Amino acid sequence: MLGLFEIARRLNRIGLVGIGERNADFVLMYNRRKFYPRVDDKLITKQLAQAAGLPVPDLYAVVHEEHQIGDLHDKLKPFDQFVVKPAHGSGGDGILVITGRRGDKYRRSNGHLMPREEFEHHLSNGLSGLFSLGGQPDHLLIEYCVQFDPVFDQVSYKGVPDVRIIVFLGYPVMAMIRLPTRLSDGKANLHQGAIGVGIDIPSGQTRRGVWGTEIIKEHPDTEHSIVGLTVPNWDELLGMASRCYELSGLGYVGVDFVLDRNKGPLILELNARPGLAIQIANGNGLRHRLKKVQALEQAGQLSNDADERVAFARQHFPTI
Repeated sequence: MLGLFEIARRLNRIGLVGIGERNADFVLMYNRRKFYPRVDDKLITKQLAQAAGLPVPDLYAVVHEEHQIGDLHDKLKPFDQFVVKPAHGSGGDGILVITGRRGDKYRRSNGHLMPREEFEHHLSNGLSGLFSLGGQPDHLLIEYCVQFDPVFDQVSYKGVPDVRIIVFLGYPVMAMIRLPTRLSDGKANLHQGAIGVGIDIPSGQTRRGVWGTEIIKEHPDTEHSIVGLTVPNWDELLGMASRCYELSGLGYVGVDFVLDRNKGPLILELNARPGLAIQIANGNGLRHRLKKVQALEQAGQLSNDADERVAFARQHFPTI
């Protein structure tokens, strides 16, 4: 059995970054507070992305006040499928996925039917801040329901997988795809039981996965391999992630994408404090990669060109 000293040495050797180091050396150092609303409010993020020419899910409606909830039923009649999101939600809380209708009831992604009254109650809770960061009053977005790319049909359980890319000073440094499971109730949230699968930056291929504390190679529900999948539109994803540096104004940011079978890659949201489980999914620490970008900064060699930053990342950040 390894002693604590040997464990610490191994973690240091692979460059594993802890939450204290992430916060002190990267989040606080490179993320100015005035830019946080750009990523903490999903509506602002969407508007900035659209202004920059980056694709996002179509917006159907925004609910700011309680009296607007009753009008939604008529406004949403043209759409059998849609997603309700709190603008300041965190960790997937409060997200409601509607996949169809039966009469005047809404069918949720888990197959259950939701009466109008229950739908309205959910939205009312969202406006009150039940799902938002800090519990403050919130507003709600109703948007296009993503139809995920068929490449993930065999490795996702009743939900939409998403891709997270961590970007430091415009350079994509690490990536993973999050796959929904039965345990996560179809949500791509690692804390609720989704799988994190590391992605090799140069090739866009999946390498290995982590499910809770378990390293895995097959999806626990479908039993299909999660290793060796090639993420579609990988070049485009890296380029879009790199451009989110200028879009957000944040030096250290997580960019989350979904891959729609018809629309291609769409920016889902940005995160100023992306989690660290991505390191376990990749079997690699972030520190060595972040230090390479810092060396460019110190030498005055940071690039203003997204394509050049992506080329550097592909050359220097393989997942072995």
